[in-house]
Amino acid sequence: MLFFLILLVIVLINVILASRGALKGSPKELWFLYAAKVVEYSAYGGANLAFVLFLSADVGLSDQQAGSYIGVWSMLVTIATILVGAVCDAIGIKRTLILGTLLLLFARVFMPLSDSLLWVTLLSFVPIALGTAIVGPVLSVGIKRFTTSEGAALGFGLFYTLMNVGWAAGGLIFDGIRTALGEHAMVAIPLLGGEMSTYQVIFTASLVLTIPTLLLVLFMREGVERMDDGSIVVTPAAPRAEGTMWHATAVVMKKAAADTGRIFGKAVSERAFWVFIFLLAIPVPVRMVFFHFHYTFPKYGIRVLGDGVKIGNIYSVLNPVLIVLLVPVIAALTKKVSSYRMMSIGTAVSAGAVFLAALPPSLYEPLMGTWLADLVFNTWLGVPVGQQTPLFFVMIVYVMVFTVGEAIWSPRLLQFTAEIAPAGREGSYIALSYLPFFAAKLVVGPLSGWLLTTYTPERTFILKLADEPLRVMGAVSPYADHGMIWLIVGGMALVSPIAFVAFAKVFHMAERKELYGKVETPA
Repeated sequence: MLFFLILLVIVLINVILASRGALKGSPKELWFLYAAKVVEYSAYGGANLAFVLFLSADVGLSDQQAGSYIGVWSMLVTIATILVGAVCDAIGIKRTLILGTLLLLFARVFMPLSDSLLWVTLLSFVPIALGTAIVGPVLSVGIKRFTTSEGAALGFGLFYTLMNVGWAAGGLIFDGIRTALGEHAMVAIPLLGGEMSTYQVIFTASLVLTIPTLLLVLFMREGVERMDDGSIVVTPAAPRAEGTMWHATAVVMKKAAADTGRIFGKAVSERAFWVFIFLLAIPVPVRMVFFHFHYTFPKYGIRVLGDGVKIGNIYSVLNPVLIVLLVPVIAALTKKVSSYRMMSIGTAVSAGAVFLAALPPSLYEPLMGTWLADLVFNTWLGVPVGQQTPLFFVMIVYVMVFTVGEAIWSPRLLQFTAEIAPAGREGSYIALSYLPFFAAKLVVGPLSGWLLTTYTPERTFILKLADEPLRVMGAVSPYADHGMIWLIVGGMALVSPIAFVAFAKVFHMAERKELYGKVETPA
């Protein structure tokens, strides 16, 4: 783990040094924004890994119920992101960030205190969805306003790096608390009485991290903007005729919902819209693998590898570390390659990687007992001797190869979305580009629960061997068919690269702006 931390620090220093010239002279708000990004992603990253575990272990939902619940919640985050886009323009960056952070703070106060499905839904999951939907896009808007046009690319590069640093920190928090307390511990709540579970302690850590986020936001000034000549302009906040910030936000969100409905109603009558949605639906199957990493993998890892295993490190630390290292290199080497080609290659690598997770662990048996095994089991993951199995190598290689593919296609998907949106309609089309991903969550949430219930159902194994009680897991998992989860997920992900090849002509036409014909632009 120390190795990963050193790598992150080195990369972070290099990115900051590379960005120093272009970002020099930027307002202090830019740096407050960066710090808030790291802290908030640390809070969200750790809690996000614990959501499905909490819903089953504490709230009492089955795998399928928890999967369906988190799928619907994830859809709420997506639709809220679409609807709240106008809030920032109406009440300003600082007020919007305060609103979102207060919602997150409110939600995280209650989440460690209850295991009632009704109360955690109303008081925690709903406000977390709204807070996340508000804070996420506004951070990006802030980067644009606090940098010059020349420095924006480097500003967003540093922003992306810090996002991954925060996500890795969340994985460390998730694993650190589980290692310190145990997978299913109960901890007394000081002053309030009662107890909280290991997963609720993780939520408490997220609550603690939300406080410095709020303080950072409060130190920001409203109306700050850096101009292209390098000067910093501070525009006083306009009087709020609507009343309080909360009332103004409610009015704006109501208007945003109406506007979104109007835009969608107009868009669905246009051939260009359906072509746009069709093209962006093609990467969705491989994008759904992220959902399984966040919500299927935690339960899968604990059941197949053992309680207390640092599953957060295997994905939520290893993945962002590699992304931070790979994306700048791949971007520099492939800047002249088309987005279509990069997405085709990248999704093929990522989809193919999922099948690696279904390989028999015995293929990695020769690595057991080597210096690499010592590095992985003892230095990095701290796996007890009885739980050290080649299946860890299966998962690690899977994550590494998938991440290589992600570093190839993911940045280009963002670029491609902007490139193919019809001229004059970019804003509305990009806002609605979430719809294919939104629709897919109707399927992937329940599917996640079904896969876990079918191939790795929750149960207790008692293995009685004289010397090494769990060493039998070295070659064979107690779940004989656990690899079927990844064969099914991989089969679905494979639809993306196949479709990229099948519809190559359509993508090429889209890149050449030859696909839509004449698209009506707003007056």
